Amino acid sequence: MFVKQLSVFLENTEGRLDEVLKILAQGGIDLLSASLADTMEYGVLRLLAKDPDKAKQILKDAGFAARIDEVIAVVVPDAVGSLAKVVGMIHAAGLNISYIYGLSIDGEGAPIAIKTDDNAKAEALLNAAGVKTLGMEDLQLC
Repeated sequence: MFVKQLSVFLENTEGRLDEVLKILAQGGIDLLSASLADTMEYGVLRLLAKDPDKAKQILKDAGFAARIDEVIAVVVPDAVGSLAKVVGMIHAAGLNISYIYGLSIDGEGAPIAIKTDDNAKAEALLNAAGVKTLGMEDLQLC
């Protein structure tokens, strides 16, 4: 069970993030989490939204390049070494992690989103180890 993540490609210019967020708000999109990574010329805004398909269409209609990717949402227990354990399991399976970021949702532990080169394999090994993963339906309750 994966979570749909919206990735928006932005020029790294003043006000561009503000513009995207206002467009989504005007479109009635409820954002659950956001992460922005940048370089000198562009940025990648990664969002979890309650309606990612609608959000993508709204942004495309406004002229933004956007796509939907699947990520694994994982609840990392609130204990020393927990993140290292989750990352270590994925690494030991020979999988590469492209990125991780924290999620802004309520609950026990610290939810994170993980993108690997084989999400199905990573999710299966995490579930087998008793690591709680989340799906879109879990995010809808937030």
